[in-house]
Amino acid sequence: MTLALDEQRSQVSQARADAQRQLDAFGAHIADLQARLTRLDALGERVAELAELDSSEFDFSLNVGQGGPEDPLDAPAYQAPPFMDVLDSLTERLESREQQLEVLEQLLGERRISAAEHLAGRPVLQGYISSPFGVRTDPLTGRLSRHKGVDFAAKAGSDVLAVGAGVVTWSGRKTGYGNMVEISHADGYRTLYAHNKKNLVQVGDLVQRGQAIAEVGSSGRSTGAHVHFEVTRGGEVVNPALYIARSAAAE
Repeated sequence: MTLALDEQRSQVSQARADAQRQLDAFGAHIADLQARLTRLDALGERVAELAELDSSEFDFSLNVGQGGPEDPLDAPAYQAPPFMDVLDSLTERLESREQQLEVLEQLLGERRISAAEHLAGRPVLQGYISSPFGVRTDPLTGRLSRHKGVDFAAKAGSDVLAVGAGVVTWSGRKTGYGNMVEISHADGYRTLYAHNKKNLVQVGDLVQRGQAIAEVGSSGRSTGAHVHFEVTRGGEVVNPALYIARSAAAE
């Protein structure tokens, strides 16, 4: 009898040890899943931000809404699979979702960077086109001449804005242009902002679209406060009108 009891006690102790090991493994899995879910929530919020989704529509802090009337199937009672197998399956699904969200975040980030590099908008917040691109009557000589850019009349001292992200390749005075800033962009584009009162950037500076790079002035060959805005691609002057017209869509 004593031997039988000792054997039973040993079996119970072994069963408890096995159960404890399974509980420890279960706890470790739960902690890992909680960390992954937290990371997924952060990724989801980041993706929603990058995609400019409505925060009230995609609120990752709320539980997922599910429900409906009960409509049981005429089938045998559900047999729960071993909980560790269920956790392993859930872990695999979470890993897959993490990878998908990471790829999506990268793609959206690249899309935003690409959009920022594209030229779009006006080089001033307030002002009007005082001289268009192309053949015009020169304002100082009265003769027909080719105008390589678009002039925006604006208040002296107001901000001159970059119309795309890029690197400053010129910041200084140039004959006829006065104080001038030139920015190199992607795909061989360059933009030029001339007759500035004061330049606010230096050669080598990285600038973003909408950043103030100078102050409106009338330096160089000019009749009044304005910005002379040029766009070149591959060294060839192009009409800035297309890029100015993009402003509504870009914003």
